[in-house]
Amino acid sequence: MSLARCFLVAAAGLLSVLVAYGPFSSRAAAQPRQGAPPIRSEASQQKPEGEMRWAIYVTLAPQWFDPAEVQGQITPFWVLYAMHDALVKPMPGNLMTPSLAESWTVSADQRVYEFKLREGLKFHNGDAFTADDVKFSFHRTKGTKILKEKVREVTVVDPYRVRFQLYEPFPDFIAFYGTLTTGAGWIVPKRYVEKVGDEGFKKHPIGLGPYRFVSHTVGVELIMEANEAYWRKVPSVKRLVFKVVPEPTTRAAMLKRGEVDVAYMLDAPQALELQRDPALRLAFSGGIGIAALDFLDMWDPKSPWADRRVRLAANYALDRRTMSEMETLGASKPTGSIVPRAFEFALPIEPYPYDPAKAKQLLAEAGYPNGFDAGELHVTPPFFARGEAVMNYLGALGIKLRMRPMERAAFFAAWGAKKLKGVCVCGSGLYGNAATRMSEIVPSDGTYAYGGYPDIDALYKQQAVETDRKKREVMLYQIQQTLHERVRFGPIFEFLWPSGIGPRVEEPALMLINPYPWSAPLEEVRLKKK
Repeated sequence: MSLARCFLVAAAGLLSVLVAYGPFSSRAAAQPRQGAPPIRSEASQQKPEGEMRWAIYVTLAPQWFDPAEVQGQITPFWVLYAMHDALVKPMPGNLMTPSLAESWTVSADQRVYEFKLREGLKFHNGDAFTADDVKFSFHRTKGTKILKEKVREVTVVDPYRVRFQLYEPFPDFIAFYGTLTTGAGWIVPKRYVEKVGDEGFKKHPIGLGPYRFVSHTVGVELIMEANEAYWRKVPSVKRLVFKVVPEPTTRAAMLKRGEVDVAYMLDAPQALELQRDPALRLAFSGGIGIAALDFLDMWDPKSPWADRRVRLAANYALDRRTMSEMETLGASKPTGSIVPRAFEFALPIEPYPYDPAKAKQLLAEAGYPNGFDAGELHVTPPFFARGEAVMNYLGALGIKLRMRPMERAAFFAAWGAKKLKGVCVCGSGLYGNAATRMSEIVPSDGTYAYGGYPDIDALYKQQAVETDRKKREVMLYQIQQTLHERVRFGPIFEFLWPSGIGPRVEEPALMLINPYPWSAPLEEVRLKKK
């Protein structure tokens, strides 16, 4: 029996247990969108106690402490869900939950959105939360080009009411403003930011969230303490510590020694080892990110990747099922699309089958019977093992690649600056629906798009202002089908991974928000009573 097949057999038993622990995925559109989260009852609140520690797999970048810096990534919300809060955000049971906004209204012509804010809230430094902070936070955000282009004016109606006037109807306004697609709806204190500046804010962030900043040691750890005045509920745990531990074997070892309580994203061998320890648990989470090949050089007519047959060959060369088994015990779901199936307006597309003979035939037809030198292979950190697998599969066709590892923040900066060459084993975790998922990687002017198609650009702009849902669905289906036919990407799988849970943890808050990959909302994490 092959190693991959051994993993699959073991994973079958694991998954049957973990389904009972928490669902892997469900249709996001099926979650209710009405109602507000529970308001705290003073009589029922208890003092936060204890310290809970996470081993995380990438270095925490200081720009993640500032909602204004969110640019086409979901990773910063690790921190934002702790230290900050939003007018509207995904929460358990409702992916557009009224939070700092008690409610909102939409005008009949769909050009005006007005939010009623919660009154009496204070930032961690004591500054009062008002509509001025909402307006200020919106205008300073960076990764919101599509959203800002639609907003004509933001008006402070009164201290607890703010109005967004759009140039034209924009049916995805809340999808961009009220989910994790951008950081525009996550609020920072205007007076404090103006006093300390953007860099000063990153050094000591102030927010409205359930946890307040204590300290950050670059490359080592982030420490936060409970905000007992948090409006929704008093957190159960007094102190949260995010420890930076890039190596999965070290994360697993720290969990076994009791040095951390949650070890994110374990490799398959460590996950299988932890399964044998009765004191520990495994939990799978994710379902939001999709790993895919992006053929960065395809827009250069002199590159072999400019030939559709070459890109198609690369797709047939990948054994997605085995990649899932080797990396995530088979939990990740092979796919033919960059849009998760659970998303609204997602067109279900089956993955390409593993067919190396077909791949070689296509390469020969394109004039590369012995393959070619494809230059650099870039990989979203820390998924370098995934990159190695892709190199091996393409190498079997004679397509030679050289991996260029980078630290996560540097990678995203270079990717967004259009400085990468060759092929990227990239991924997108943009929240919302099919339109928001494609927003930064499909249109020609997207942050991470190295090129595009004029007809798709035009159709994307057209769907963005179409208020008839059925007509809009047809347009978004057409875009996704065209991307598939042109082999714009090489989708691999919807990414779900195993994390280890230590014996002190009662509630790790994984997949309470579905889909969302990490512990959240953090005011819900709990340690067992002593």
